[in-house]
Amino acid sequence: MELRVLRYFLAVVDEQNISHAAEKLYVSQPTISRQLRELEDELGVTLFERGSRTIDLTTAGEYFVNQARQIVALADKTVANVQRTQEISGSIVIGSAEAPMMATVAAAIGRLRENAPKVSANIYSTDANDVHMRMKTGLFDFGVVMEPTGKSDYHFINLPGTTGWGVLVRRDSPLGRRASVTVKDLRDQQVITPQQHGSIDILTDWLGSSENRLDIVATYNLLYNASIMVTAGVGIALCLDGIINTANTDLRFVPLAPRLEGHASLIWPKTGQMSPAAVAFLEVMQEILPNNE
Repeated sequence: MELRVLRYFLAVVDEQNISHAAEKLYVSQPTISRQLRELEDELGVTLFERGSRTIDLTTAGEYFVNQARQIVALADKTVANVQRTQEISGSIVIGSAEAPMMATVAAAIGRLRENAPKVSANIYSTDANDVHMRMKTGLFDFGVVMEPTGKSDYHFINLPGTTGWGVLVRRDSPLGRRASVTVKDLRDQQVITPQQHGSIDILTDWLGSSENRLDIVATYNLLYNASIMVTAGVGIALCLDGIINTANTDLRFVPLAPRLEGHASLIWPKTGQMSPAAVAFLEVMQEILPNNE
């Protein structure tokens, strides 16, 4: 299986047309068609539904396209990091939770750009579950995760600062006029919760009893989408403060009482060779936070 063929396959999927993919790649249409047939023969599966004017993937094709994107992304990242001159170049990929503590990482990226202008930083917003999965495959160099989360397989730096948990509600709702929200206030509410296991655990502990169960109507991994559901009246969203700017909106953040704080850490794998770009970023982080060396 060649990377070139995977790129042909992904181009056809993205363009939804073999002719358009051939024009984009500057190769002939028969070449792409032949390579795709050979790819299917190699895999022993059918990737495309034939006989349709549009490009439709089979079930096997839908699975394979996700794997192919990860393989090509990892290959591109590897090439960028090894094809370097004496000056450090390449890229780092950071999977990050939505958290105000990301400000420290942003400051480190800014300083890294001053020291190594040929290094690019790519931020992928997601939750801790996805960070752990993609770090195992080598797609992420670092992760910014909310506590608590498993860190036994990772080196880590605790990021400075905290933020508070609360609920995102509509201003015109009864909770929208409250100074804080208690366990009792949540009992009759339809709640939208984060998907991250660690966040669910810490919120369950805050409830104080297994009898205090929430009426969960939806979950999210990015708060922006949850905020749209709140606006639409689906429910209220349990979340961290400082992520959604509610100024001039119909939404309001109301903190939990008693206060529940959120903490974040930067993690990276204990095993495997770090790229020069990743090493340079880590050195900058340690300069900014010397107590974590």
